[in-house]
Amino acid sequence: MNNAVAGFSKLSKKEKINWIANEYFSTPDEALNIIRNYWNSDEKLQQLHDEFIENTITNLYIPLGVAPNFLINGNYKTIPMAIEESSVVAAASKSAKYWATRGGFKATVIDTEKIGQVHFTFNGDAQKLKEFFTEIKSKFFLDTQSITKNMQQRGGGILDIHLKDKRDLLDNYFQLHATFETKDSMGANFINSCLEQFATTLKEEAQNADLELQVIMSILSNYVPNCIVRAEVSCPVEDLTEKHIPNPQDFAQRFVQAVQIAEVEPFRAVTHNKGIMNGVDAVVLATGNDFRAIEAGVHAYASRNGQYSSLSHAKIENGIFTFWLEIPLALGTVGGLTSLHPLVKLCLEILQKPSAKELMEIVAVAGLAQNFAALRSLTTTGIQEGHMKMHLNNIINQFEANEEERHLIKVHFKKTAVSHSAVVEFIENLRK
Repeated sequence: MNNAVAGFSKLSKKEKINWIANEYFSTPDEALNIIRNYWNSDEKLQQLHDEFIENTITNLYIPLGVAPNFLINGNYKTIPMAIEESSVVAAASKSAKYWATRGGFKATVIDTEKIGQVHFTFNGDAQKLKEFFTEIKSKFFLDTQSITKNMQQRGGGILDIHLKDKRDLLDNYFQLHATFETKDSMGANFINSCLEQFATTLKEEAQNADLELQVIMSILSNYVPNCIVRAEVSCPVEDLTEKHIPNPQDFAQRFVQAVQIAEVEPFRAVTHNKGIMNGVDAVVLATGNDFRAIEAGVHAYASRNGQYSSLSHAKIENGIFTFWLEIPLALGTVGGLTSLHPLVKLCLEILQKPSAKELMEIVAVAGLAQNFAALRSLTTTGIQEGHMKMHLNNIINQFEANEEERHLIKVHFKKTAVSHSAVVEFIENLRK
């Protein structure tokens, strides 16, 4: 029976690890060895990682790969990708190479507006509240000057503040709905600091005006439908020809139909968009950004018309095939992990120190490339052929194959369909 532990956060790292090993493992020394094996040998670097979060015991490694040959707006990029799923980096690289000879990727940032809200209740005359807000609106900007000064020097700051009446959703519910420009930072701390000052100002001014209201909370939104980037590829239909596409017209039509299915069928749309996020999340993670925030915002955006739908779209017009997506991405290239994590800094160097806008373009392109690769496989050879060949290494490692076995397995499955059971059977026969 496992026991509760008191004051765990106050224990030393060694004490925490010993408690876990003894509490949950029949062989504590084995657990301790695994935990220690993933520590960095550089003590200063390990301490840096320890301090990123609370109650750190070790590091969980995710492979960091690169996908080269991305031609984006006329410039070649090598894109770093942190992900554990096999075939993602290979698929992105394949798409990059394919489109580099067909004009490359075009990417445009449409807007960079971010949002934060002060949520409060007011049980009184709504017209009186609106008049009060109009009178004190300038005070919100004035009271946040010390917070916004540096951001304003970089060309950012508070864009606007609106009072929103939400009583149709909840009794007495109102919002201060604020928009922000945060330039190269993701801006979460900046936005939340501004919002908390808005709340303080709102409460103080309401008290002075004898208005009774209650602030519930102040927080940024990860739904940023006006922080949008577009990525696209296009070429004449006949230029789509390659080894797996002998009939480009047929391929283009099947591809467009596959996208249309994801536009109207939520069950397909979820998996379709997951493929896009394979590319997006991998770059977001590699560059020290918050992939959970991106995921939440992107999927909300995919549902903005009342039904979950595809983030990407495709068409054939006048003999031209076009494939594109528009997604909300609130990203930063300064602050947070971008200036702390050595590998994140390395990844941003590989990307030639992009601005936040440039990173938005790169991330959107990675998502589109991933989606193209998946749809090309689905509408030609099928998704499993390439994926299972990449997955072969994982199965081989699972069975701790030696070098000779590894060679024989790979030779055999060059011409044989890969499945978990087929690989297991082959290994068992080898070892008889």
